[in-house]
Amino acid sequence: MIVAVIMVVIVVASILFHFFSPWWFSPLASNWGYIDSTLVLTFAITGVVFAAVVLFVAYCLYRFRHQEGRKASYEPENKRLEGWLTAITAGGVIAMLTPGLFVWAQYVEVPETATDIEVVGQQWLWNFRLPGADGKLGSADNRLISADNTLGINNQDPLGQDDLVVEGGELYIPVDKPVRFLLRSIDVLHDFYVPEFRAKMDMIPGSVTYFWVTPTQTGTYEILCAELCGVGHSYMRGTVNVVTDEEYQEWLASQATFASLAS
Repeated sequence: MIVAVIMVVIVVASILFHFFSPWWFSPLASNWGYIDSTLVLTFAITGVVFAAVVLFVAYCLYRFRHQEGRKASYEPENKRLEGWLTAITAGGVIAMLTPGLFVWAQYVEVPETATDIEVVGQQWLWNFRLPGADGKLGSADNRLISADNTLGINNQDPLGQDDLVVEGGELYIPVDKPVRFLLRSIDVLHDFYVPEFRAKMDMIPGSVTYFWVTPTQTGTYEILCAELCGVGHSYMRGTVNVVTDEEYQEWLASQATFASLAS
């Protein structure tokens, strides 16, 4: 009986903690409210299953507790019960996965008007590259990285000469305009993550991954690495400033091009 009561208390306390907890999602600052909705739905489904299973066990402990003269019956199979459990489980899994598939389809379909910004991760620093006046990024290769070319930009590619190189972890992007982050790592696995954007993606050495976001609120947000990347992982931080288009253009004008740095 004590165990049954404890299990009921655990369920009640878990539900209360969920609704009155001091922490929840960080403020949303992008178009990815769909991801919040999907997570809430997942919490709801798994929460109901958790409560149902624990309360059922508590009920069984109470209903079938030891009593003098009571004998247990052995029933190894119950096709009706197994059928219900299979149907309910399948329904719950489908309900959790289906919204995610629709969100993922939007997540990887980048708007044609999106601005490309390359994010380069390394132990334990964020660097960035933005297109110059031609609006296009030049090619790059990790094998071209050197003390004078820390991002491995191809100096034989004319498209890369006017690329803007930002070293040190501070990035500016315009508000209410879609941005595609092209993600590249030059050493180990990293993960570019801004909690307020609700979007992130692994950075895999030897390949370029991406995601897109439309920032909806101006402000300064912290960039984190969400993939354990070594002893300095917790110090791999940067800053993304979401600003008006006028401020963004002013910031762009103050950045150095690859050609000027190379010379």
